[in-house]
Formats: sequence, structure tokens, C-alpha cells
Amino acid sequence: MGRAYQNRKESIAKTANAKSKVYSKYGREIYVVAKSGGADPDGNLTLRGLIERAKKDQVPAHVVEKALQKATSGAGEDFSPARYEGFGPGNCLVIVDCLTDNPNRTIGDVRQCFNKVKAKIGTSGTVSHMFDHCAILVFAGDDEDAVLEALMMADVDVTDVEQEDGKITVFAPHTEYFKTKQALTEAFGDIDFDVDSIQFVPQNTVEVTGDDVAQLERFLDMLNDVDDVQNVYHNAEY
Repeated sequence: MGRAYQNRKESIAKTANAKSKVYSKYGREIYVVAKSGGADPDGNLTLRGLIERAKKDQVPAHVVEKALQKATSGAGEDFSPARYEGFGPGNCLVIVDCLTDNPNRTIGDVRQCFNKVKAKIGTSGTVSHMFDHCAILVFAGDDEDAVLEALMMADVDVTDVEQEDGKITVFAPHTEYFKTKQALTEAFGDIDFDVDSIQFVPQNTVEVTGDDVAQLERFLDMLNDVDDVQNVYHNAEY
């Protein structure tokens, strides 16, 4: 078994209401990235990668365009990143990444989710040291040696390359994301990535069982329903 990471394709919302939340989260992130680094994807690699992921997750073009227009017009909210950490049901480790224009509201909403399942929110750094901040790229293939060689030739500080069920998974430090992706596309052409993201990957997992499973699912659902929450990472296996 390889490392535990999130596959966005498997977690894409099915209902219209949930899809709306997904679109809103992408719109907010695109707005923030475009406002800070420029609205031209050719000159803002972070934005380009984000738009590519939005397209894969079937976010409508008008959602992307609206976010870009808002960023260039100078209108809109002043969002800033916020990260909260703690212990969830079954004593699993949890990281909650947010974009907020009202930190007091956001911490209150996130803390309420923890409290409702008798979980414990901690201070900055409480659990993040137990995760690796990784670039993750997954694509079809079966020759991990060729992939590793291509990355080493491009002087990429790759962490690991795994092959399983006809898929290659590349892990690299988050700072090597663009360099890794560029090296892969230069070596193997136009790749259709199944996973193309930067995530917190747990160094170890904890098995959650019994009543804690239902509590964990409720907890994650509540967090994902908070408008300011962008991503939730955990080390639970259930």
C-alpha cells in the first residue's frame, strides 16, 4: 500500500448544493491567487495549476472567469489563509485549511465543529509536524524507474515514486511542484494527471473504528460545510 493522500476525483460532490460549495471554494482560491500573483496564468504558475485542477473537477468556465475579473477589478473581499490543527474522533490528527475575510468568525465556526464531536482543537504546529507538505502527481504508467530517472536528470528533489495498479505516483516537496510537473511533461509529453495537487500527507495513519467512524464522518461533513474551509487533511483510516 502506498501513502495515504486525497484523490479529489473520488470526493467530488454529487448533489447540486454540494457542487455549488465546490465551485465557491475554487472561485475563492482562484480570486486570492490571481489577486496576489497576477491574473495571467502564463505568468502565474500557481494560478495556472489551480485553473487546470478546476477544469478537471468540472468547475464551469464562468466561475473561473468571474473570480479572475474580481481579482483584476480590485473589488471583492480581502481573504487571507488560516490553518487550524487538532485531534478528531478516534484521536486522529486533523489539519483544516481556510481562506477567510473574518478570522474571528472562521475560528468560531471551526471550533464549533470540533466541539460538537468532542474533538480537541490545538494551537499552530500541534499536529502539522506529523504531516509532510507534498506535491503529488498521479498518472497512468508502469515504469517507475524511467520516471525516477527523468526526474533525477531534471535535478528534481523527488521524495518518492510509487507504481500500483497501472498508476505512477510521484511525491516531491511542495516547493518542487512546478519543477516536478514540468520535468514530467517534458519527458513524457502531455500527461493527463489523475491527481495534481499540493497536500498534507500523514507520516503515519491511525485506524478509527466503532462509533468513532460515524463521528469522524459527521465531523468531516461539518467542516466541509463551513464556507471558509478549503481543505481538510487527516491521518484516519476507516
